[in-house]
Amino acid sequence: MPHKGQILENPHTGDTYEFLETAADTNGDYIRVKVTIKSRGIRMPAHIHKVQDEFFEVISGKLTVVDRREKIIIYPGGEWFFPSDRPHNHYNNHLGKVVYIQTISPALDFDYLLETLHGLSCDGKIRKGKIGFLQQMVLLKYIDSKRVLADVPLGLQNVLVNALAPVGRILGYRAVYKKYSGMENKAGAFYGYCFRKSDGFRLVAFLKKRLK
Repeated sequence: MPHKGQILENPHTGDTYEFLETAADTNGDYIRVKVTIKSRGIRMPAHIHKVQDEFFEVISGKLTVVDRREKIIIYPGGEWFFPSDRPHNHYNNHLGKVVYIQTISPALDFDYLLETLHGLSCDGKIRKGKIGFLQQMVLLKYIDSKRVLADVPLGLQNVLVNALAPVGRILGYRAVYKKYSGMENKAGAFYGYCFRKSDGFRLVAFLKKRLK
């Protein structure tokens, strides 16, 4: 189960994720993670967070972000904000490591998603940023922190996810694994957190508080 101070380290790449604040710490408002990426290159396909905002603060090194189709390099002290529903990506495309703080709001079960992705990667089930097809279908359907692929038509994704995710579960694939998180339940249910755009917490509000 994700907790403050927990560090996830990938033995294959040396990349680490340190939970600074989890969903439990913020009552589901947001999570903050200190990320150190030593591996170079694109680690995941371009994607869209359907209901979550994302904010990056670069501490050291250089972070490459792709905002829609525009590629930008963020230097130490630089920041970047992705509102929900915007196609984007981010990765280390330079020699040397990059260290940054990533904030996701609302939290939903994003910290559990990180545990799942970390565990799968450590077990060799994610190679060069690519997740097995059925595992991807299960994550897309059963994780509350909805991410969709930016370069695949949404209608096609919905058809595939709704048809194949239940098959994946029958075959043993999970969105949250007991092996990695100590439970298989969907994390969002633990906090009773219901997000509504009209009155839910947004990362914009977090940033305003931070700048006061």
